Amino acid sequence: DEILKRVVEAYRRIRNTLRFLLANLADFDPKAHELPVSEWIEIDRYALQMAERLQRQVLKDYDAFEFHFVAQKLQAFCSEDLGGFYLDILKDRLYTSAKESRARRSAQSALYHITHSLLRLMAPVLSFTADEAWPIFTRNEKDSVLLHAWHRFPDAGGDLCKRWDEIRLARSEVQKEIESLRAAGKIGSSLQAEVELHAAGDRFELLKSLGDDLRFVFITSQAKVVHDAHCIIVQPSPHVKCERCWHYRADVGADPAHAEICGRCTENLYG
Repeated sequence: DEILKRVVEAYRRIRNTLRFLLANLADFDPKAHELPVSEWIEIDRYALQMAERLQRQVLKDYDAFEFHFVAQKLQAFCSEDLGGFYLDILKDRLYTSAKESRARRSAQSALYHITHSLLRLMAPVLSFTADEAWPIFTRNEKDSVLLHAWHRFPDAGGDLCKRWDEIRLARSEVQKEIESLRAAGKIGSSLQAEVELHAAGDRFELLKSLGDDLRFVFITSQAKVVHDAHCIIVQPSPHVKCERCWHYRADVGADPAHAEICGRCTENLYG
């Protein structure tokens, strides 16, 4: 029973990840909406490289007939790289950015290629699930994923994996501090927090290069990098919560015509 429970949980994680991908590609037409990779936001290019790295590893396992390693890698990718990191960060951009904005189309372009690769990779071991999702993804009920070879990825430019692996390490350190604040009952969600991260050397330059995007990576309402000895300061935001994106911002209500939302949401909705 325990073994079956674990298998069920692993399968549910993969299936729920597919549902999220398909739902957020529902209004995406690659011929009309896909952006050139050079115009993608950096984290989207990193996600593409993560998927490409997964595909290389999984194909080696298939060649060696190590199917259990394939299942493990698919589950880990869906739960850690996608669910625990990339998709978690992406939700804000997918749900709150303007529908036709570069930010949203960049995210969808990356998801399109990731989904292409994932469905083909899982087809030999999760044949029914992959074949069930494929016509929804391609909008072609007569096609089957089992008739296709592995996905060919576009060139994402220079290697971003090392750079973003270091950013993810900093993110996990910040999340631990946020969790301590949550456990103490001082905040609810991570968006209620503001982070001040003290760093030096290469780490300072790395985190500083993200600019305002750092708060989206940490999923906090504000994130600031200070050149100093390593230290992480997390505190509750003193600002009001935006009713639309749930960020706590000083500019909520700056436009009297839209008193309950922040400046970013006002711009996304009304230009």
